[in-house]
Formats: sequence, structure tokens, C-alpha cells
Amino acid sequence: MKSSAILMALGCSASSFAQQEPVAPVAPDQVVGVLEKLGGVTPGARRNHINGICASGSFTGSKDIAAYSRSALFSGKPVPVEARFSLAGGNPKTPDNAKSPRGMAVEFALPGKHLQHFTMLNIPVFAAATPQSFYDGLVAGIPDAATGKPDPEKLKAYKASHPDSLPLAEFMGKNNPPASYANSDFFGVHTFKFINKKNQTTLVRWRFVPEDGVKRLSDDAVKSGPTKFLDQDLMTRMQQGPVRWNMMLTIGKPGDEQKNSTLYWPTDRQEVKAGVLTMTAAVAQAGAACEKINFDPLVMSDGVAATDDPVLLFRSPAYAISYAKRLSGQ
Repeated sequence: MKSSAILMALGCSASSFAQQEPVAPVAPDQVVGVLEKLGGVTPGARRNHINGICASGSFTGSKDIAAYSRSALFSGKPVPVEARFSLAGGNPKTPDNAKSPRGMAVEFALPGKHLQHFTMLNIPVFAAATPQSFYDGLVAGIPDAATGKPDPEKLKAYKASHPDSLPLAEFMGKNNPPASYANSDFFGVHTFKFINKKNQTTLVRWRFVPEDGVKRLSDDAVKSGPTKFLDQDLMTRMQQGPVRWNMMLTIGKPGDEQKNSTLYWPTDRQEVKAGVLTMTAAVAQAGAACEKINFDPLVMSDGVAATDDPVLLFRSPAYAISYAKRLSGQ
């Protein structure tokens, strides 16, 4: 829609609009600030996904993917990885059976000391199409001082005025949390670009599918099951043997959505196996390798590039602010 049409739809002329004070876009530090209001502040800890566990292993990418990307990820040779599995939220007391997203962040150590980050969630779409919408949703969820709980009317108003929040709400309403990190799939959520040796660009999305299958908590387990089990379960699993995920790559077509991570792609898009992630050890995060890593999703190797998705581009500076705070002990 052209800008003139947008102004008409809002019921104002270009001249009247020009006389109004411009609305400043939401800043990364504002989002971090609201996360601190929602989850509290634990000095030296993450502002979101505070509960987590470290894991290590390797990734072996398929050489067939070289047709799409020249990244060393897809050399066919094992690449060492450090990973972190986590639970959304900044409150360390958040129960493991909470109906909230889970995360898997992976740092791939490529030849020549190059790095690649995949920062994923166990949801196929994101909560908001823009940083402003995401911020608005966080503000709507701030607990009321009198009740200690979010105001239902504010949440209702947010959903009514932000239709981009509905796809994820629908998914979360139909799917209970995973019973184990080892039985959860994880999505890149955003659209990325793969670039091959001929400088040809392909739009892609990816997800990691557990070889043991996706298994979710029962309704009873969500309501009254154990509140802490995810970390110990993963450590026990890996003591018994490796845990694996298959990387499945969805190949996009020109014109596929690349800026709005709340929208699904058509279901007929080609999907290929791009590699296998093998985790062999899991340890408590305190003092372990993953604790100090800033899993910035814009840390990319040659052959992988970001799209203009505003949320993807916003995550990097927001992560940097949170990272600086925890490194300084705040």
C-alpha cells in the first residue's frame, strides 16, 4: 500500500500528518527493560531464557547442500558445536512444564576460527512481525501490581490490535510443551539466504527434527507434573548415548515471505535433509562453555546471510545489551 493510501485509511491528510510528532521506533534497550520487569533481574544472568543447560557434540552437514550454500557447514565433515537448551523467560523459578517456548542455540566452530550461530525455538513462527509489536506484547503481559498477574483486558486488547500475534497463539494453544529437549523440534523461525559458489541466492528456512521423535507433555503433566525435569532428563539421555537431530532445509521460491516471521510458507515447498546434529554430553550451565556465549543469530559464515526481517535484525543489538549487562554483573 502506498503511503498516501495509508494516510487516507487513517483518516488524515499528508499535511496534518507532517505536523504531528514522529513516533520513535522501539529501541533494543526498551525491550530488554520490559523483559527485566517481566522476569526480574538476576545479576550476571540472561534477561530471557535464563534457565538452560549446556551441551556439546558435532554437526555433519550434507555435501549436497553445497548446491545452495558455500558455507563450510556443508563440507560433509564433522564440525564441533557448543549448544544451549533453554526455557523462555527471565524468572529462574519458571517451571519446566510452563506453556512457553523452548530454545536450542548452537555455535558451530568452522575451520579458520570462523563461527556460525543457529538460535532456534521450538515454534514454527515468531510472536510478532515487528520489534514494536513484540514490545507491545511484552508490555501487555506486565503483571498488575494488585493481582500479580497480567491484566486479561490488556492481553485481549493486544491480540485484537495485533493480528500478527495470532499464528503463534494458535500453535501454542494446540501444542503442549515438549516432554524433553531431546524430543523437541527446533525452528530457525526466520527466513535466511543461502549463497553458493556461483553467488546464486536461495531463500531457506530450517528446522531440527529429533531422531527419537517429537513427544509432548500430557495435559495432566502440564497442570500438575514435576516442575523441574528438563536439565536432568537431557543429562541422563546423553549418559546413555548420543542424541541426534536431523536438519531439514525448506527451499523457498522467489516471492516467498522473508520479512514476516509470523507467516508460514506454502506447504508444498521442497524439503531436503541438510545434516545431522549429534549431541554427546550435557552439563549444568554454571561455569560451562555455553554460559558465556552470546548466541547472536547474525553471527554467520560465508554462504549464509540474513534477510531484511526486522525482528531478526533487531535481535542482535538486543542480545548485545543483555550480554553486556550480564558480563558486568548487572
